[in-house]
Amino acid sequence: MVDGLEKLRARFRALPRAVQEAATQTLEQNANEIVAMMKRLVPKDSGRLAASIGWTWGDAPEGTLAVGTVAKSSDSKLRITIYAGGKTAGGDAFYARFQEFGTENMLASPFFYPSIRANRTKGRARLSRNVRKAAEKAFNG
Repeated sequence: MVDGLEKLRARFRALPRAVQEAATQTLEQNANEIVAMMKRLVPKDSGRLAASIGWTWGDAPEGTLAVGTVAKSSDSKLRITIYAGGKTAGGDAFYARFQEFGTENMLASPFFYPSIRANRTKGRARLSRNVRKAAEKAFNG
């Protein structure tokens, strides 16, 4: 048998776990940055809408504005959803989409999409970099 083959196999076995941990931590960091920016940009009349902004693994709470998710497939365990609106401790913030897109009688005050757009490139680069570093570290020991 080849010298070091078992060591090589062990490194390959450690690779998926290391990559998943790096991806999980990076996705959480990216989501926290987007949520923080959304909370800075949202109009704060009563504070309910700002309080309703958050992120979760999997599906968004019912009644919230969730524009999209970050996942490779619908059954992916690494799926983050950023949301706004819905029920909060301070009351109902159903009007998130009215603030974001406006109505016939109200101008839009976008906070959701600008935050996502502003962080998209940086977040993708960070994810790619951290996953690559984790893979290199797991493989090289």
